[in-house]
Amino acid sequence: MASLKAKKPHVLAVPFPAQGHVTPLIKLSRRIADCGIKVTFVNTHNIHSKILESTSVLPENQVHNTGNIVLTSIPDGLSPEHDRNNVLEFIESLRGAMADSLMDLIGRINRENTEEPISCIIADITVGWVLEIAEKMGLEPVVFTPASAAGLAMVLHIPKLVEGGNLDVNGRLFPLHFFILEFELNILKISFTSGTVVGKPETISLSSDIPAWGKDELSWTFPVDLGMQKILFECSLDALKTGNQAKLILCNTFYDLESTACDLNSRLLPIGPLLNPDNSKSSSNYSGSFLTQDESCLDWLNSKPAASVIYVSFGSIAVFSQQQLDELALGLELSGRPFLWIVRSNLANGECAKYPNGFLERIGGGIGKIVEWAPQEKVLSHSSVACFLTHCGWNSTMEGVSMGVPFLCWPYFADQFHNQNYVCDKWKIGLRICADENGIRSRYEIKNKIQMVTADDDLRRNALQIKELALKSNGSEEGSSFKNFQRFVDHL
Repeated sequence: MASLKAKKPHVLAVPFPAQGHVTPLIKLSRRIADCGIKVTFVNTHNIHSKILESTSVLPENQVHNTGNIVLTSIPDGLSPEHDRNNVLEFIESLRGAMADSLMDLIGRINRENTEEPISCIIADITVGWVLEIAEKMGLEPVVFTPASAAGLAMVLHIPKLVEGGNLDVNGRLFPLHFFILEFELNILKISFTSGTVVGKPETISLSSDIPAWGKDELSWTFPVDLGMQKILFECSLDALKTGNQAKLILCNTFYDLESTACDLNSRLLPIGPLLNPDNSKSSSNYSGSFLTQDESCLDWLNSKPAASVIYVSFGSIAVFSQQQLDELALGLELSGRPFLWIVRSNLANGECAKYPNGFLERIGGGIGKIVEWAPQEKVLSHSSVACFLTHCGWNSTMEGVSMGVPFLCWPYFADQFHNQNYVCDKWKIGLRICADENGIRSRYEIKNKIQMVTADDDLRRNALQIKELALKSNGSEEGSSFKNFQRFVDHL
C-alpha cells in the first residue's frame, strides 16, 4: 500500500542566466515554496556564486538550502575566468553543456529523495531545450516568460511577419509602401501600416488596445549593435518554438493591466505582479540579486520629504558613454531635486564611472546619494520617492506600477521600448526622456522632464489607480492573479 501513497510535488525551476530572468523566477519560486511545495532552483555555477556572495552566504558547496527552496547549480560549459559577454558563444555553450548536467541532477535528486521526486519543470521561455528534458523524463513542463503578455504575443507571431515579407533575417522591418495589409490569425488581427509618410514610421499593431511597435521598438531591437540584434532575433525564434510547444505559460503580468494581450493566448496564465513576499517562509533574505543591495539608501530616504526623491536605475545591463553619463549627472543636479542614483561599477561602457568636475562635492551635502545596487522594491515603496527614472525593463516596470510611482522612461534595448509605450501612451503614468539629433539626452531635457513629471498630478493619479489594480490582483482572494496562481498550485 505504501507504493500507492501520493508523492509530494517537487518543482525544478530553470532560469536563463541573467539578472532580469533569475529575479522574477525566484520570486515565483518563493511563492510556490510558501505553499509548502519544494522547489529546486538551478543556476549556472557562475551565477550561483554571484548570488550567494551578494547575500553574504559563502558558497562553500554547490547546494544551499533555504527552507522549501534548494539552490543548486550546474556548469555552463565555460571556465570561471571566461568572458561571458560574447552572447552567441555563451548561449551555444549553455545548450551544449547544461542538458546532460541537468538530466544527471534530476536523476540524482530523484534517487536521493523518493518521497519528493521532481514532478514539474518550470523553464524560462529562452531555455526551451529544458522542455525536451522534461518530456524525456516524464515530467510536467511549464514555461515562464519574464516579459509582458504583449511581448510574448509579438514573438509568437513572427512567422506571419516573415512570411509577409515584413521582417528581414535580422528581425528588422522592411519599408512598406502606402498600403495596409490585414489578415486574421485565430482571434488576432495584425495590421502593417505604411512607413513612407514623413513622421509615420512603419508600425505593427496587434490590437487597437495594445500600443503599436515602431520599426525600432521590436522586442529583439538593439539599435546600438546590429550584430547583437541578430542574436536577439534568433533567441526570439527559439522562444517562438518554445511558446508554441508549451501547454501552459506563466507570465509576470496581471489581467487588468494587459487584458487584451492576455486574451490573445488561451495557454497564458497571468500571475503577477511577482514581488518579494513580506513574510516569506521559504527564504528570509534570498532575492536572487547578483550584486549586494546597499540598505544604507533606505536610511537616506528616511531623511527626505515625502514625494521629493528622483530614483534612478537602469537595471543590470545598460551602459552609457562618458558624455551621456555626464549629461545625466548634471541634469539630476540641475533639477534641484534630491536623487538616489544606482551606478553599477561597469555603467560607463563597462568601466567605473567618472563624474563631472566637482559633481560629487556639490551633491555631498545630501542632495544626492549614489550606490551600486539597491533593494528596489523597498525603494519604490518608500514615501519619499517622487518618480522612477528607469530603462523600462519589465521587472522594473511591474515593480514601479505596483508601488504607484510615476515614470521617466529611458529604454536601452529589446522590449523596453514597447514597455515605454505602455507607460506613456496606454497607462499614461510617465513621460519619455528624448534624445537629440546626436542621440544624446541632454542635461536640460533631463531637468525639464523631471520638473514636468513631478508637477503632473494626472500622472500620479493614474499611477495610484494602477497600483490599486495591482494590489487587488494579487492581494485579494478575489484577484485574478491570486486565483490563477492558486489554480496552478492546486494543479501541482
